[in-house]
Parts: sequence; C-alpha cells; structure tokens
Amino acid sequence: MTEPSRLNLAQFGSATLSEDGCATCGDVAVPVQVVEVRGCEAVVEDRLGQRVVVAVDFVPDVRAGEILLVHMGVAIGRALGGVWSDEIRR
Repeated sequence: MTEPSRLNLAQFGSATLSEDGCATCGDVAVPVQVVEVRGCEAVVEDRLGQRVVVAVDFVPDVRAGEILLVHMGVAIGRALGGVWSDEIRR
C-alpha cells in the first residue's frame, strides 16, 4: 500500500489527536488524513504525524487520502468534500 503524501492539515485548524480534543465535551473535531482503510475502521494521521485507528461507520465509502473530521475516535464527516487536491495543497 502506498501512503498518501503528507499534507498541510493546519489549514483546517490547530487541533491534534493528542491535544485540543473533547475532554467531555470541548467539542473540537480534529482534521486528519486517511492513511489506510480497514473495513469499518481507518488509520488516520493528524498534522503532527500522530496516527490512530478510528471508526468510520458514519462516513460512507472512506478512501485513503481523504480528509476527515474526527471526534472521540469516530469520523464524523469529510473536510472540503473529501479528497485532497493539488490546488488546496498549494
């Protein structure tokens, strides 16, 4: 499997997987890039390169390279409609 290129997720905000999240319930969704999909779970990476496995049950047809919003270990939606484009990366 080829990993998606490293992205500038900072444009979606400063939240990371290890900080700035909920703490019942600070209500921050963390932008992450999908590295690998494993059934109803996906390996994702935040802007600092931290990786975790999250549930993707609520987001249909997740693919590697997409940008998701994650809250409490669950993907709750896509950022900018899905796949990262070269125009956004610039």
